[in-house]
Amino acid sequence: MGRVEEKLGQLSVSLPPVAAPAGVYVAAIVHQGLVYTSGQLPFVEGQLPSTGKVGAEVSTDEARELAAVAGLNALAAIKQAIGDLDRVTQVLKVTVFVASDASFTDQPKVANGVSELLGDVFGDAGKHVRSAVGVAVLPMNSPVELEVTVAYE
Repeated sequence: MGRVEEKLGQLSVSLPPVAAPAGVYVAAIVHQGLVYTSGQLPFVEGQLPSTGKVGAEVSTDEARELAAVAGLNALAAIKQAIGDLDRVTQVLKVTVFVASDASFTDQPKVANGVSELLGDVFGDAGKHVRSAVGVAVLPMNSPVELEVTVAYE
């Protein structure tokens, strides 16, 4: 086990199995020193723990936790692509999509769930640029979906 996975253990979390794609795509792709993940949902043992719109059926705090879960799924996809998360040199970009009730405007608070996870796990290398986007609906009625791009050696 590498230092990144040891850090995950200290945070009392572990990498889940990589979710099977729900369509014609791969979980992550490697190109010229970068890993791009497909959109990651907050699956736990193959199921979404919550569904619905944030600000209506799902609270901001719950959605924030779901963003961290989706972040773990992204890390699992990255590990599958490059073999070892210790190879990650920088988290570059995180895009978080939040299925939002029409009056919900706290998408950045939801996105903090994954951003804080990445900072806790990678330290300074976990600092990244980010977009938090409110959308009408996500696949399977998920409250959140996210993409992560990292550089690696």
